[in-house]
Amino acid sequence: MLDLEFIERYIEDRKEFFIELASRVWEFAELPYEEVKSANLLIEVLRREGFEIQEGLAAIPTSFKASFGSSSPVFGFLGEYDALDTLSQEAAVAERKPFEESAPGHGCGHNLLGVGSLAAALACKEYLLANNLDGTVIYFGCPAEEGAGSKQFMARAGVFDGVDFVYTWHPATKNEVQSNRSLAIMGANFTFRGISSHAGGSPWLGRSALDAAELMSVGCNYLREHMYDQERIHYAYANAGGVAPNVVQDYVQVKYEVRSPKVKDMKKLFQRVVKVAQGAALMTETRVDYEITMAFSDYRTNSKLAPIADQALKDVGPPKWDEEDYLFAREILNSYNEETLEGIKNTIIQTYGIGRLEEKLERPLDDVVHPYDGRNVSYAGGSTDVGDVSYCVPTLNFHIACQCIGNVGHTWQTTAQSNSSIGYKGMLTAAKAMALAAIRTAKRPDVIEEAKEEVVVQNGGKYECPLPDYVKPPIGKY
Repeated sequence: MLDLEFIERYIEDRKEFFIELASRVWEFAELPYEEVKSANLLIEVLRREGFEIQEGLAAIPTSFKASFGSSSPVFGFLGEYDALDTLSQEAAVAERKPFEESAPGHGCGHNLLGVGSLAAALACKEYLLANNLDGTVIYFGCPAEEGAGSKQFMARAGVFDGVDFVYTWHPATKNEVQSNRSLAIMGANFTFRGISSHAGGSPWLGRSALDAAELMSVGCNYLREHMYDQERIHYAYANAGGVAPNVVQDYVQVKYEVRSPKVKDMKKLFQRVVKVAQGAALMTETRVDYEITMAFSDYRTNSKLAPIADQALKDVGPPKWDEEDYLFAREILNSYNEETLEGIKNTIIQTYGIGRLEEKLERPLDDVVHPYDGRNVSYAGGSTDVGDVSYCVPTLNFHIACQCIGNVGHTWQTTAQSNSSIGYKGMLTAAKAMALAAIRTAKRPDVIEEAKEEVVVQNGGKYECPLPDYVKPPIGKY
């Protein structure tokens, strides 16, 4: 039996099981580092399928590794299953209807991501057995991608050592092998300490931590003019020193994040922000300390895996939508405000051409496979801990349509679609594409070696975690 036929039949025969599994993870909707029910459910399925389980990797209780086989090549799939706070929403409903106000919901579709990768792993296991082929299949359970991450801690602990290549995916609005790159990111808490005093009676005795934090913001605003175009600085006050304006605040904590196209440049930018903070403290005669809390490396698609993955996705084809899918997608589209809709129209024109604008507004689901463009050196605005996997193992990420065209991530609209026919058709398509690509890659030792060589060129021969050794997974703190 041909590889495509085998994988499609295996996943189609079990699609109701995979849909039920993803639906249960959607219902659990557990926050980063708290995904106990979700992880246990996936572990239970994998153990029943004969996988050997290792739990609590890198000191993260909800992380795990499920392995089947003991020979080469060794290949893996990345699974995620954490939800986002406040995005509770009824399934497949195109208006705001939370199950519970401010409760978590799968507003990034990680219920689909985790189960889609699991389905791919099971399909590969069965293919190897049916064809008496060598190989080891691994499913990596990766919590807290929406938090401070897990994969960089796992990479630092050597969890991905000995793996020949990795495939993963993410629910999206298009069907494609990801060609653009994600940004490296580092986050830290800056704490300013001053001297409190009466703001009216003896202000000259005070040393304002709040003034220092505000001056740091001013300094970073001037720094923005001298950064690379794709670099970013974000901040938020964690503790503004209290609510009494007649007190000189002696304690303020502010959170900063910096992003850059490359991890080495991200570290340089962060050090410039540190100097701004130190300058602010000097100007106000306060003290400043900082603690790094999170960091991800930039993600890069492995160009040697890309042609195989691109062909696999073309062979599988896009999800097969029906009229009910188009109707629901149109309702979701119309739930956005006018400004968002104008942006979606521009996206449609850029992606499909102005000639298909009216059609795509009426039937707003991606119905094609977009070819991989290896010349694309653009950067997505976001960051992901998948980047750290790509720095130590040949890695490739698929985008598969599980949402209406132009959908905005981290919204109730995404939660609604993540437990709908649209989401599940995309999930099953992703599982087929990943499994097919993995099987074909496993049969190409030449490609595997070339892919590994590309990683060596990228990381200089050794993965370096962007986090200092003292930074541990923030279990119970996020």
